[in-house]
Amino acid sequence: MMSEKRVLKNEETKGFSVQDLIIVAVLLAAGAVLKMFVGSVVNFFGMKPNFTIASYCLAILLVRPKLPGCAIIGLLAGAICQFLPGTPWLNLISELLGAVTMFFMMKVPFKVKNTDLNPLLATFVSTVVSGATYTVCLFVLMHMETSGLVAYIPIVLGTAAIGSVLVQLLYLPLKKVLNR
Repeated sequence: MMSEKRVLKNEETKGFSVQDLIIVAVLLAAGAVLKMFVGSVVNFFGMKPNFTIASYCLAILLVRPKLPGCAIIGLLAGAICQFLPGTPWLNLISELLGAVTMFFMMKVPFKVKNTDLNPLLATFVSTVVSGATYTVCLFVLMHMETSGLVAYIPIVLGTAAIGSVLVQLLYLPLKKVLNR
């Protein structure tokens, strides 16, 4: 009995398991591929799912890493975005902040009639943080006017809504498959 508790405690402090690393890698790769090939096709009034953000939010929800692990996942997602169309280096900052936000948001209980809506809420807020960070940094670098920045608000909110619904739909089946 005592040795079981000791083994459990060691596993909790160990960090990522091999299974956790595989889950994160597969989801980040899937997010990058989907963003590259499907993101441009699926477009609703200028708003399209950001599969990269959705994939790291889903990975964080499934793996439940500590804060440094979330930061690493965010930096990996940002590094992957360097190979996708966009502004270089901005994704490192925005995805890092999005992943750190996800860490704090996944701890907020949000249930409606026995349905866990935390994946929906957490992904929405994390996507808004990531998208707002990216947009503000882009506008600062490009020396654009604030009125143009306001035009991006509906796009960021729409992208967050689409991604959060996607994560909510995928979370429960993946959680069951992975026995998490």
